[in-house]
Amino acid sequence: MARAARDPEERIRERNMRLIIKAGIEIFARKGFDGTRIAEIAEASGLPKANVYYYFSSKEEIYRAIVAHLIASWDDALKYISPEREPAEAFRLYIRAKLDYTRKNIAESRLFASEIIQGARFLKKKDRDHMRQVTDAHVAVVEGWIAAGKLLPVDPRHLFIMLWASTQYYADFEPIAADGLKKARLKAEDYETAAITITETILKGILPAPESGS
Repeated sequence: MARAARDPEERIRERNMRLIIKAGIEIFARKGFDGTRIAEIAEASGLPKANVYYYFSSKEEIYRAIVAHLIASWDDALKYISPEREPAEAFRLYIRAKLDYTRKNIAESRLFASEIIQGARFLKKKDRDHMRQVTDAHVAVVEGWIAAGKLLPVDPRHLFIMLWASTQYYADFEPIAADGLKKARLKAEDYETAAITITETILKGILPAPESGS
């Protein structure tokens, strides 16, 4: 009963925090951390300034929450790189999930790119440690596939850097990507073509050639 009584309050809290995070993403991405004020986030979220401070003690806390959310979303895409899957399926699913997320969360993706370019001053040590641990775990999966003869010898870390770069580029540098494709802006079908192109190009370079029949 006590749990049921708290549910409406929890739902309100979750909704308000989502509104604040969403507003923060848009404004931080456009104006940067230093150029953003709590009052602007409050106005964009449709909440009183006092409510924003109720959930977040500072704009830095909002910013860090956004960064943490993006890292968690990248972790979610990486779940496809697992030893239970065959490499071709794993990379197809991962690349598509990564592109799909960046397409739907362009402002968040650009905010993180800007944070890294500016020296990653708000990326906590625990965030860096977490990212290293997650990378190490998935590097081990790729190494296992190589040892099993399912992939050609390749440096797993450079492979992941290549995948991160190609899947982020379409969102982070959309104007340049659109120019390259001779379009005013990118659409869902462009991301679909990107998923196919990146996947097939990567797989052709890392999958062993099928054995020909005798």
